[in-house]
Amino acid sequence: QEHLVESGGASVQAGGSLRLSCAASGVIYSMRCMGWFRQAPGKEREAVARINSDGSTSYAESVKGRFTISQDNTKNVLYLQMNSLNAEDTAMYYCASKPGRGICSVMSLYTHWGQGTRVTVSS
Repeated sequence: QEHLVESGGASVQAGGSLRLSCAASGVIYSMRCMGWFRQAPGKEREAVARINSDGSTSYAESVKGRFTISQDNTKNVLYLQMNSLNAEDTAMYYCASKPGRGICSVMSLYTHWGQGTRVTVSS
């Protein structure tokens, strides 16, 4: 099994920046999707950004131009650089993986999840 642990969440002021990290260990598939998701209180979990199995990236419209997803393959760490944060970005942020090839845009296909790291943005 692949194990994922997020870190880097904090409380920041609107307009600030944070970088979230997701450390992967255990059984790691070289061909897989890696994604960041978030869930605000009282709302459904939503996709934020992902790295597809072909290496391309995708972003939710709400974060496009502000967030950047990347990975360090030598360290098995996934990152989410978040800039120009606003109150709507307040949520628990989770990283998750989906082994194998195929579509990466369906949240239910992600089989391994981290415990989450909290991001709070105050205005």
